[in-house]
Amino acid sequence: MPSKATTPACAIWTQTGGRLLLDLSGDWLSGGSIPEIRGKTPDQAPTRYSTENLGEFDSTLPAFILAHLRSLEKPMGGDAGEQPKPSLEGLPPNLLGLMELALAVPEESDARAKPAKPSEIRKLGKRSLAVWASILSVAEFTGQSMLALGRFFIGRARFRSQDFWVTLQDCGAAALPIVTLINFLIGSILAFVGNVQLASFGASLYVADLVAIAMVREMGVVMTAIIMSGRTGAAFAAHLGSMNANQEIDALRTFGFNPFDFLVLPRLLALVLMMPILTLYANLVGILGGMLVGAAVGIPPLLYWNETLAALSLTTASLGVIKSFFFGAIIATSGCLQGMRSGNSSAAVGQATTRAVVASITAVIVLDSGFAAIFTVLDI
Repeated sequence: MPSKATTPACAIWTQTGGRLLLDLSGDWLSGGSIPEIRGKTPDQAPTRYSTENLGEFDSTLPAFILAHLRSLEKPMGGDAGEQPKPSLEGLPPNLLGLMELALAVPEESDARAKPAKPSEIRKLGKRSLAVWASILSVAEFTGQSMLALGRFFIGRARFRSQDFWVTLQDCGAAALPIVTLINFLIGSILAFVGNVQLASFGASLYVADLVAIAMVREMGVVMTAIIMSGRTGAAFAAHLGSMNANQEIDALRTFGFNPFDFLVLPRLLALVLMMPILTLYANLVGILGGMLVGAAVGIPPLLYWNETLAALSLTTASLGVIKSFFFGAIIATSGCLQGMRSGNSSAAVGQATTRAVVASITAVIVLDSGFAAIFTVLDI
């Protein structure tokens, strides 16, 4: 039992002349005060101990010294036998004997307390909080983008027109080769598959109806959106992520520029404007691909074209174009969001780019499913 006259325990680390000194003072008793540690705990063993002011002690003091010495030992798998024996110079004889006995016995591998594994409910809670934080982040970013659009329509948004035209060219003319190739092949595949089934009924001409309706309603806009997600959305995320890593976005704020007006708004406007044009182009290319296959299986091109015009109505042809505006906004928002919220390293930029592509494609497919359900309910 500690007496009322006990002195508070204290350990002071000092470095003098390349020698590390640990000054121990006060009474180190289990029922006494919490020991006071002064100085930064080093990553090496003390060269000498100073115990002139040391009072009474029990197992608390050897446990304190041993814990520090054990933390300096090599981890499991290392050769502990090659480690130099720590110096115990300056310790009183009774404490010296205890420390020599303690250090002579190696620490068992399972002696340290292992952190408890989190429960499944805790894991579920963390994931739920992460999902909720992501939803709030998306909502906040979308709201700020809408405010930037509002400032643009009233003439208060500030960004360089040169940036807008460069982004517009990158989203439009520069994307034509890959859009042409993919949609031409999609139209050809639809014609091949449709002809295999319809030819058995002697209705090969209706391949034109199949390709035209499939392209203008679904395949043209969806394939173009997926292409732009992997091409343009990823480019937005990588560009803004690199700017964020280089603290260029912070520099814009410092100079009084709104990053949403200066960086996000030109990209959002450019992609929303170009997606309908690319969708119309993709529909035409896909129909031409189907016409080429139709000519190969014996359908005259003029007859194929007339059947295509008869199968399409203004309402049907406009469905894909209507969806393209929303797809363009989603792709631009996802790419800019991941780029603006990326970390400050090159690895974080790559992760942001990957997340942007995955989020954009997922959002496009989910939104397209919603549009399909709405059009079915409306009997369009």
